[in-house]
Amino acid sequence: MNGGRGFSKELLRELLSSIDTVHRADVGVCVPFVLIPDAADQLMGSQILLGSQNIADQESGAYTGEVSGAMLGEFGCKLAIVGHSERRSLYGESSQLVAQRYSQAIKCGITPILCVGETLEQREQGKAFEVINQQISAVLDEAGVESLGRSIVAYEPVWAIGTGQTATTDQAQEVHRYIRQRVAELDQSVAKNLRILYGGSVNPDNAASLFAMPDIDGGLIGGASLQASAFLSICNSV
Repeated sequence: MNGGRGFSKELLRELLSSIDTVHRADVGVCVPFVLIPDAADQLMGSQILLGSQNIADQESGAYTGEVSGAMLGEFGCKLAIVGHSERRSLYGESSQLVAQRYSQAIKCGITPILCVGETLEQREQGKAFEVINQQISAVLDEAGVESLGRSIVAYEPVWAIGTGQTATTDQAQEVHRYIRQRVAELDQSVAKNLRILYGGSVNPDNAASLFAMPDIDGGLIGGASLQASAFLSICNSV
């Protein structure tokens, strides 16, 4: 929830002016709901994909304050973040609700970016894999493993978001490998092709080393995405 129309326009202008230097990464921006129409116009015809930061868990109806997948699709949204740790922790979104949001994205032809991850307390208690398994299982129960073939998963250790802390490359790789192996138990082909992003204080200095890990396929970028030069540097680290 940063900036406004002017900030968004200038940030996207800067990205568009240099995006042709990015050759090895698919790039998307997920903007606040009210800025989607402006962003859609500005990004039209570019290689940058447009996305939202959330999506309703219902198709339509009396759900005041929600924005449906069909509405997002009308503005050209190709991506939707679901289950971000801030949604889970600050707004009480359960794994079941996240799974329903995920399912709506799939039904509307929008690629969900499913966020999973543990808190510092859960990690210190040795429950990181247990927590992530529960979060993924809710989606598998709701939409099936085949749906992951049309999805992206993002591992975001909650203790490393906005804190300046970052999981070591080995810590991040360990969890990414676990996620891929968890999916491979059900479908090896889906697991092999699944994009798993790392989202925990990625910046221009650590991006290349993180992306070099065998099971880390890219990044879900937070604070660094608010500066065009930093974001482009990360994109070029792929």
